[in-house]
Amino acid sequence: MANEKWPIYGEISGPVVMIGFGSIGRGALPLIERHFTFDRKRAVVIDPREIDRAPIDKAGIAFLQAAVTRDNYRELLTPLLTKGGGRGFCVNLSVDTGSVDLMRLCRELGVLYIDTVIEPWLGFYFDAEADNASRTNYALRETLLKEKRDNPGGPTAVSTCGANPGMVSWFVKQGLLNLARDLGLDFTEPAQHDREGWAALMEKAGVKGIHIAERDTQRAARPKPMGTFWNTWSVEGFIAEGLQPAELGWGTHENWMPDNARTHKEGCGAGIFLEQPGANTRVRTWCPTPGPQYGFLVTHNEAISIADFFTVRDGDGTVRYRPTCNYAYHPCNDAVLSLHEMFGAEGKAQETQHVLEENELVDGVDELGVLLYGHAKNAYWYGSHLSLQEARKLAPYHNATGLQVTSAVIAGMVWALENPVAGIVETDEMDYRRCLEVQSAYLGPIEGHYTDWTPLDRRPGLFAEDIDTSDPWQFRNILVR
Repeated sequence: MANEKWPIYGEISGPVVMIGFGSIGRGALPLIERHFTFDRKRAVVIDPREIDRAPIDKAGIAFLQAAVTRDNYRELLTPLLTKGGGRGFCVNLSVDTGSVDLMRLCRELGVLYIDTVIEPWLGFYFDAEADNASRTNYALRETLLKEKRDNPGGPTAVSTCGANPGMVSWFVKQGLLNLARDLGLDFTEPAQHDREGWAALMEKAGVKGIHIAERDTQRAARPKPMGTFWNTWSVEGFIAEGLQPAELGWGTHENWMPDNARTHKEGCGAGIFLEQPGANTRVRTWCPTPGPQYGFLVTHNEAISIADFFTVRDGDGTVRYRPTCNYAYHPCNDAVLSLHEMFGAEGKAQETQHVLEENELVDGVDELGVLLYGHAKNAYWYGSHLSLQEARKLAPYHNATGLQVTSAVIAGMVWALENPVAGIVETDEMDYRRCLEVQSAYLGPIEGHYTDWTPLDRRPGLFAEDIDTSDPWQFRNILVR
């Protein structure tokens, strides 16, 4: 792919191994070609399915049809990741692949690693014998944190670096700085690794909580047939996370908890979960274009990692401040309809599952940002407003949703190449300025908006409600009950 107007960010001196070639892998490959130099003879894409190999063949790299499993991953991946020497790069964009095991292998081999989610091995999401606490992203993240504690330093492995989780953690930092300046606070921007400094700044700004507030308005040219699940990104991934328990980072300002909420007995203590599926749980939120809207409280790693990162503890370890944080997702209308059909059929997923490609969509925008709320200016949304039309112009094989993800992968790869011995890192710990510098060319307008809306506004008022009028930003008022 020509690079006349696109920067080359670095050389990958060893093999490039991409695991998974769904909608995100298909979109990420041409961006890897565009921004890195590497030996195509030692590059390979691995996927267990029969796929459209045209983009892979066009790139001049190999394809291996195989499933990466708990039993074969070492034998399968080791020769591919070490072929010909140099420092290889494993780009894991698959489902049902144990992320922690894969990054452990890569670090043993001196290979860089990146993924977009902490994936478990096949069977985790639908294990009927597991309790709901063990099926949460909180539990998955704790396995990553244990691996990080047990094996500090070494080759860089970037965890959960897509649009969200990933990019939104960088938006939180930039949004917080914008808010702090607009509030007239006297502060110095904390250093990249200064967790205490960032947390203290958020506490000083008076932020009670954060919504990862997203609205996808992309529309298909034809109506969705019954018995199908349509989405603008991985249907398999969306169903899996949607059937996990609803989950959120739990803030210190909260004075009420749902009856079916549960805390965790071990770990960082930053989150809670509800005994109900996230894709069947609604919350009130706000995005710039639609204004007030409902979103699904789908579990995401960033809800826990952001709440954890911005926790302030006193000298005795007691938590003094923590923001509430949750994903509030309004997917495209076809995905909303698909969810209604799925849950109406007792949670049985449709047999036909389809990711809407850029040529099937006619228009629309993916508006994805972070809503910092509860401070003296009420609420501030900061994020990306990327249209389908712009995504088509910027890169092949992309709709607006996919490009926000793949461009974050590229930013994470750049950071890893520039920081090759940073150990295991979450995106909250990375240099947000450098990552957004790389990614911003693909995000459309990046905007900040203040709003006077609160979850107490514009309610129907025809029925009695159990709400807290003393503090609009209580989760009690946000959760749709």
